[in-house]
Formats: sequence, C-alpha cells, structure tokens
Amino acid sequence: MVSYQKRGNVWQYEISYKDVDGKYKKLRKSGFIKKSEAVMAASLLQSTHPNLYTVRSGDETLVSYFDRWINVYKKGKVSEITYNKYQNTSQHASELFGNLKLKEITKLIYQKKLNEFGKTHARRTVSCLHKQLRACILDAIDERIIVSDPTRKAVIVGIDPPKKLKSLNYNQWKKLVSNLNTNRSAEMIIYIACVTGMRYGEIVGLTVNDFNYSRSTLHINKTWDYKYKTGFKKTKTKSSNREIIIDKSSANKLRQYIRKSNLTSDDLLFMDSKKHVMVSAEINKVLTGKLKDLKIPRITFHGLRHTHASILLYKGVSTLSVSRRLGHSSVSTTQSTYLHIIKELEYQDQDKIISILNIDND
Repeated sequence: MVSYQKRGNVWQYEISYKDVDGKYKKLRKSGFIKKSEAVMAASLLQSTHPNLYTVRSGDETLVSYFDRWINVYKKGKVSEITYNKYQNTSQHASELFGNLKLKEITKLIYQKKLNEFGKTHARRTVSCLHKQLRACILDAIDERIIVSDPTRKAVIVGIDPPKKLKSLNYNQWKKLVSNLNTNRSAEMIIYIACVTGMRYGEIVGLTVNDFNYSRSTLHINKTWDYKYKTGFKKTKTKSSNREIIIDKSSANKLRQYIRKSNLTSDDLLFMDSKKHVMVSAEINKVLTGKLKDLKIPRITFHGLRHTHASILLYKGVSTLSVSRRLGHSSVSTTQSTYLHIIKELEYQDQDKIISILNIDND
C-alpha cells in the first residue's frame, strides 16, 4: 500500500508491505518536487523490490488489506466514532468475504455479497459498507495490486424502512404520561421525551444547569455519546441548539426528581452512581414493558419524538413552531417527515375554508 505526503516543499512516498516472514514494514523516500515524480518512483520500486511480490500479486485477502488500509489512512485521522464505523465494516467484510483474496473478487462476487448483506440490513447501511470498501479497493488499483474495479456500477440494495411513522395517538400519549413514575430515572427520561420531543442523546446530555425552573425551560446545547461513551458531543445540527419550554407540572416533576437524586449544578440528570448512562436498547426495554403493562401498542423511544410532533400538529401548532421545538435544520425537514399529517390537516382546512366562504348558510 502506498501513501503520499507533502513535507514542506517536497513530496514523500511511503510503501507498507509484508516481508517474507509475514511482518509489516515500510519503505519511504522523500525529496520529490512533484507528486507525479513520487508516484513514478514508488511504482518503479514496487515492480523491482523482491519483498513486495506477495502484496503486488493480489494474494492478500480483502479483509487483511482493508484492515491495513484503515490503520494507515483512518486511524488517528478521523473521529473515534467514524473509525468505529470502519471497524464495523471490517467485521461485516470478514463475514461476507472470508478469506477471499483481492485478485479473486469479481464484479459478480462483489454484487452477490452486497445482495446477501442487503437481505438483513437497511439500504443506508449497505451504502456505507460499499462506500468504505470501494475507497479501499480503488487504492489497491492505484497500487497495481489488482487491475480492475469489482465495485464499479454496484447496485445498492437493502431493506427500506417503513414509510409510516410509528407513534401514539393523543389518548394513548396521555395514558402513558399519566402513568409514569417520574421519581425513577428511566421513566423520567421517557416522560421528558413525551413532553418535549427531544432526541435521546439530547435528554441524557442534560445537566442540572440546563434546567431553568423559574422559566420552565430546558436548554439544549450538547448531547451525550451514550453509544461509544466518549462524553459530551455537539448537537446534531446548529439549529438543534435551542430552548424548550415545558408546562409547570412538568417543571415541578423535574425539580422534585433533581432534589430526590441529590444532584449538583454540573451533574448529568441521568447518570447513575456507577457513572453509567443508559443506552438506547436499555431505555427501549423499559418503554416496551411500560407500554405492555398499559396495553398500549409498542413503539420505539424515537417514536415518542414523532408522537410529540404529531400531537402538536394535530392540535393546531404551526409547522414552524414544531420545527423549532424539534430542532430541525429547516421547516422543510419537518414538512417532509410529517407530510401525511400535514396533508390530513390540509383536508380539514379546506373544509373550514368552504364553510367560511359559504355565506348562503349564514
């Protein structure tokens, strides 16, 4: 594998290879005025250096090459979360391609593996896998390890997510909210989702300082990385930084929860004594159990966000206000996400318009 780097005013090439003992080594040389000169020199060395034969021949497996590729090009150069995604791709590639060598992977084999992966994964996940593998394989072509691109014109397949959002109706929402024990951490998380429509990462990223009791507001200016446990992160978008107003009853419940939990100003509201913040799978398990007990149809935790938005829209709150409350980057995001609800409301508005204009019935 070859990488090129500009050091000052000159270019350097670095070749990673496996020697006859199976150990990884590097060859590097600098002093080239142009990148093209470094490329030519690296190519010449690859064609003449005896220890590079195994790599050049394409006998290395795709998985082995991909692991070396992400170690050289991605480790320490992308965020930890992004690097974890590359490692996930490596795991999927290992399951799909096994010990297949780079030179053995044809377009037909590659597409067959994508199709296999797509049977159990969303189209978006398949696309991510393909994008990362393709970037790696294109570098293998640049290094002349293989001569053709098996990923070219690959068809992205996968399971399409259901179009209709799963949410509760107003009566189901009221029943759930009324039966939550807000002295319990998990049920308070669910309660806040019900009355604010906040994302899970935003809720578990709340500190005591983010709650203003006198104004009955929650200030969202960060999220908590509950998945990879890297601490606080930026909000999803700039518009996700916002202040959400809540009703007095909810404000009182939250103040009681804080007092009962003996939390101080900078404490996370939902970190337990063992410094653990519940992950999405844990909160979804609690929610599922609660809904089952109340004989309410099951929805996911994210469905509470959709429920909140849907209820507000049905109750006549403007799309702009709902958009700002949810922290969407634009009103068009809200409109496209809740198009089916907006269309239903439009039909109701048309009936109102006809009724207003029908002066003969006055």
